[in-house]
Amino acid sequence: MADILRRTTIIVCDAEASARFYEAVFGWTRWMDTPFTLSGRQLAAGKAGDRTRLILMKAEHDFIGMLGLLQWVDPPMSARDVPDRIVFGAPIFVVNAADCAATIERARVAGGRIHAEPESWTTTGADGATLNMIGASLFDPDGYFFEVNQRT
Repeated sequence: MADILRRTTIIVCDAEASARFYEAVFGWTRWMDTPFTLSGRQLAAGKAGDRTRLILMKAEHDFIGMLGLLQWVDPPMSARDVPDRIVFGAPIFVVNAADCAATIERARVAGGRIHAEPESWTTTGADGATLNMIGASLFDPDGYFFEVNQRT
């Protein structure tokens, strides 16, 4: 059996604000919200004794596809410049939306930066069949890039 990718965790400036963004835009819910102190061994960031907050957001499943929002509380981690392009090493998150245009509008209202407005496109699926899609993209307030797709 192959190992399973359960969650991706991103470092954010304000875990509470980020959680509210994902709740408002994608309808995800908080699965866990906990403070913890770093041991200095497992995570390749910060140092032993740093206090952090981790909020885990879930869509439909509480074991796979979750997003962790990790904030350094004490000492706070300095924010980086928010990018307007995807850079090497940065993740690209792909979200399946029920209504792409509505998701993009919620993102606009919640403070996301829209990179591409919804448009129709086609692609070839893994089985060779043509897939009809509506797609758009955005950066969240911390500069993480999301591709939002809706099958039509």
